[in-house]
Amino acid sequence: MKKSKVDPLFPDVTALWGEKKIIAFQTEFLEWYERTRRDLPWRENSDPYRVWVSEIMLQQTQVVTVIPYFYRFMEWFPTIADLAEAEEDKLLKAWEGLGYYSRVRNMQKAAQQLVEAHNGKMPHTIEEISELKGIGPYTAGAISSIAFGLPEPAIDGNVMRVFSRLFELESDIAKPSSRKVFDHVVRQVMPHHDPSSFNQAIMDLGATVCTPKAPNCESCPLAGYCQSYEKGTMLNFPVKSKKVKSKPVYYVAHVIKNNSGEYVLEQRSETGLLANLWTFPLIEVTKEAYDKLNVEDTKEFAQLELIAEDRPSYISVLKEQERCPTAWQTKPVGEVTHIFSHLKWHISIGYGQVESADYSLTDRQKWVPADQFSEYAFPKPQQKMVEVLSGTGYL
Repeated sequence: MKKSKVDPLFPDVTALWGEKKIIAFQTEFLEWYERTRRDLPWRENSDPYRVWVSEIMLQQTQVVTVIPYFYRFMEWFPTIADLAEAEEDKLLKAWEGLGYYSRVRNMQKAAQQLVEAHNGKMPHTIEEISELKGIGPYTAGAISSIAFGLPEPAIDGNVMRVFSRLFELESDIAKPSSRKVFDHVVRQVMPHHDPSSFNQAIMDLGATVCTPKAPNCESCPLAGYCQSYEKGTMLNFPVKSKKVKSKPVYYVAHVIKNNSGEYVLEQRSETGLLANLWTFPLIEVTKEAYDKLNVEDTKEFAQLELIAEDRPSYISVLKEQERCPTAWQTKPVGEVTHIFSHLKWHISIGYGQVESADYSLTDRQKWVPADQFSEYAFPKPQQKMVEVLSGTGYL
């Protein structure tokens, strides 16, 4: 009998292992999951709404960080209808600190779709689930398998890492086209009688055992099946091309306090990065101007004093959008950086005081006392600035 040829890009696992080995693999893996499964709040039941919320939160975010957010989100928006009807300020506040705010905005749009077209219920087919706003192949697969028991893979970084090591797959996981390779392989070994446990077992394995830099192969339930473990090539996988370096962007923050102890907060525009979130007013500057901020006029002042027009570039930058005479500290009081997926923000913090609340506010600015900051949805860069100002006594 002629032996089946194995495609190096789309391997035939049945040809590699045979049906008996695949069944043994499934059995051992599911038994391991039953013994060691993590106790997570969204696993209390298979409600599709809870699965959906948790999977969106877990994108780009660690489990330990997500847990308190998940509890609060489910308390504030216990049903799909509640999410659909939520006010944006409260929605953003619930997501504050998780980042990638388009995720929660898309969730609300999807919730509104569900209310309008499905009576507020998650549909039972992967095709209909995939039509919802913000739900891509991974999330659709997770909801389909965990909530409805459909044999659908949920291909994410954990899956690609585990399976690239199992079969020494050389597909570059940074390329979207590689998802088809992993989908092809996972479908061949996924047990149709329990796809929910199988997908969650892969999630747990990737998070706790088959980790990126220090896999604990000796305790791995799949060690006996793993080609890279057999050959000692675990750290060669997954194959991933280098990420494009984040573009640097430079800002000066205007931290302005009036004699009533209030600070200017500005709501960002309705579109774009961090849309409708609140920060201190931010002025974008060139790298050259930013580099001068910390080297010019470095004399320390015990007290704030009104800065004359002939002060150097740092004060010039601060005065660009000044709306009334402001006493500026003569050097930055701190600096923060924050990396987005494609940008790296550098923010130099300028601190100033005004004699009264006559500062001319724009229609997207407010005077807010520090003890009310918690009522506003702050993105991570703003949270970092508040932390710096609190630590240096300026807040």
